[in-house]
Amino acid sequence: MNITVRHQLSLGLGAGVARSVQHLLLTPQTGPTQVVREWSIEMPGFDDAARFIDGFGNAAQLVSQLKPEVELVIKIAGVVDTVDRNGVIGKPAGEAPPGLYRRPTPLTKAVGAITSRFRNAPKGVPDRIPLLHALMARVGEVVGGTEPSQSQSQGGGEQSQSQGEAKAERPSASQFAHAFIGAARALEIPARYVTGYVLASEDEPAMFHAWAEAWDDGLGWIGFDPTLGYCPTDSHVRVAVGLDAVGTMPVRSVPAVGSPQVLAMSIEAAQ
Repeated sequence: MNITVRHQLSLGLGAGVARSVQHLLLTPQTGPTQVVREWSIEMPGFDDAARFIDGFGNAAQLVSQLKPEVELVIKIAGVVDTVDRNGVIGKPAGEAPPGLYRRPTPLTKAVGAITSRFRNAPKGVPDRIPLLHALMARVGEVVGGTEPSQSQSQGGGEQSQSQGEAKAERPSASQFAHAFIGAARALEIPARYVTGYVLASEDEPAMFHAWAEAWDDGLGWIGFDPTLGYCPTDSHVRVAVGLDAVGTMPVRSVPAVGSPQVLAMSIEAAQ
């Protein structure tokens, strides 16, 4: 599928900042599920940015400004051809070893209501794939609040609990992804956090999104999108991977400021 992305962000730096530096993870790379045809980022100082591949294999940029404006606008535009591989990324060369993604983080603590029923489940070949699909479904039940039992979800450093009552708001994609990753790691399965774009569907708008990938010794990395309840398809554009949402922030600023605000977003498939 040919996907066109247009994404515009605003970062409020505030008055009186003498110098700022932004760490960007907003550049997708060509891989097993996508070919990046065009991609550009426009913002003050980007032409002189330091460009590098970080320790997780992401394309990153460091952008500096002297005496930046109070509001910094970032414009992203690109065209990506995607292919549906049923979520299978495989074993791309040059990546960090899967064992790196067994390490828990504060955002990926295991939730007992999710992991308890899988503690004794077989995890080897050929059992791991059915186990991971069952885990994704369980995350949807617990984090999504579709069961009456007590549940707990995490996201953005905050926690929320519900006990037999409907949630006022649906949890974020970050919360679903963290819950899946925490459960997989508790079962000694490497799992990582993924950011990217996803096309609109009947139930969801087009958005900058988050999902997870888990490791299988036979197939390699496989994507699971517990927010949507299925493996990523050709509607997904992968951008960055890491241990959790903190390590994959699309824009991280020094001095630290709040999260960037979306001014406009358009994600469309060619007709």
